[in-house]
Amino acid sequence: MRHLKAGRKFGRTSAHRKALFRNLVGALIQRERISTTLAKAKELRGKVEKTITLGKRGTLHARRQAFKLVPAKDAVQKVFGPLAERYAKRPGGYTRIIRIGHRKGDDAPMAFIELVDREGDEAKPAAKGKTEPKKEAKDSKPKVAEKKKAEPKKAPAAKKKSESKKESEDNPEDKKEEK
Repeated sequence: MRHLKAGRKFGRTSAHRKALFRNLVGALIQRERISTTLAKAKELRGKVEKTITLGKRGTLHARRQAFKLVPAKDAVQKVFGPLAERYAKRPGGYTRIIRIGHRKGDDAPMAFIELVDREGDEAKPAAKGKTEPKKEAKDSKPKVAEKKKAEPKKAPAAKKKSESKKESEDNPEDKKEEK
């Protein structure tokens, strides 16, 4: 019987496994999206969710417990600050795992693990009825980009011609050589 044998070992000692997940939790909290193997992402999910739940509690005891899971002081401050505010009304499910194929070297299944409602994700989702403003924004952006691209190309060419005329006017020897 395999009672109380949950969790993957990853072919590492317990100390190495603990260090691995402390580093992964810290990296995910700081960057909000990391790429790792699918098995590590699935194991990491529970540890990150536990850490964010500690942040939502906001007590000193919870902060000390979070330091056990996250080695970086910056990451713990982020958990108890912006992340706790962001997920205050969410009852759980703070992470998402997205499969991205297999690694080239050893064919290991790879995945992104990311925090839901990231700062970069806020601009992407849109309601079904709000498709028209996006079209207007797309139409206006290329026009502005084309104008900006066209202006710098013309200006340097004009400067070069005017500079070459001034140089030829300044050097009478050049004029004599041309004749």
